[in-house]
Amino acid sequence: MGRLPKFLLRFKLRRQRAATDRVAAVDLEEEEETSTCVRKHSSNMWLSWDEIRRVTMEFSVVIGHGGFSTVYLAEFPDSSRAAVKMQCGSQRLSRRAYRQELEILRRLRHHTIVKLLGYCDDREEGILILEYVPNGNLQEKLHGSSTFLPWMTRMAIAFQLAQAIAYLHRNCIVHGDIKASNILLDEDLNCKLCDFGSAKMGLSSTVALLDSNSRMMVGSLGYTDPLYLKTGLASYKNDVYSFGVVLLELITGMEAFSPGRGEALATRAGPMLRDVEKVGEMVDRRIRGEVDLEEARAMAALSAICVSDSPSVRPSAANILTRMRSKIPFLSLLFEEKVS
Repeated sequence: MGRLPKFLLRFKLRRQRAATDRVAAVDLEEEEETSTCVRKHSSNMWLSWDEIRRVTMEFSVVIGHGGFSTVYLAEFPDSSRAAVKMQCGSQRLSRRAYRQELEILRRLRHHTIVKLLGYCDDREEGILILEYVPNGNLQEKLHGSSTFLPWMTRMAIAFQLAQAIAYLHRNCIVHGDIKASNILLDEDLNCKLCDFGSAKMGLSSTVALLDSNSRMMVGSLGYTDPLYLKTGLASYKNDVYSFGVVLLELITGMEAFSPGRGEALATRAGPMLRDVEKVGEMVDRRIRGEVDLEEARAMAALSAICVSDSPSVRPSAANILTRMRSKIPFLSLLFEEKVS
């Protein structure tokens, strides 16, 4: 049984007593699986625009930005917190992104994916109320912080990201914009994948032609599969390519794209990935003393096949998990794959 946070349950009871017809019924029991692709879970709470304004303190604290959105901190009377994501930009595009993300997040429930708590559709833009993840994102931790992430933490994050991707692919969803800034970190530096505005549902395991709705899946500089950019064809292997870039970031400490060089990390690291003896040179200087070189070589080899020009060479997300478990023993001790 999944329980609603106290603040949402309180809003639900109050609005039911007011006999409003705007309240979405909340089912605290998980619904049975309705298809081979997705499982639907308990409904989410609808909140009014006035309630959103109140809990965000008139949208006074910005905690994040996206291509089509701004994210605000929400605080509730019982001290609970949430992240309120408001769509912005073109009304047509932002509305489509909101509807798409709402529909997808309603179907997901996994410990490595940010939870949907509620929504508001009083406004044209559309608003999502999401789980608050307090420790920033991987982009900030890798590239914008005076502290640094140890090797074990980096590999744990990579493994959890692969778990998230494998779960999405099992449920016929391509994320479409996997990047360091979309990997939120909780108090214990656990991964929470977010931002499903570019995602696509219903793909088979083979490459599929884009339809008008999937053109939202544009990706981000340095992370997007070059074949997708050339052909406009989308598949699960797009996410695998992006995972390979994130894994490279974790190994090297370098950003996915260097504006100064005008060069993607996958291109820059190519020569070193092809020469196993040079892998030690590409490991982030801040952690070289603690890294097991064999593990680094294994992860560099994994990233190399993930960013291969040929999608057929790239492994599945499930295969990535198997490879990581076999090459990095501590991952098997840290994690047991959760049934979702």
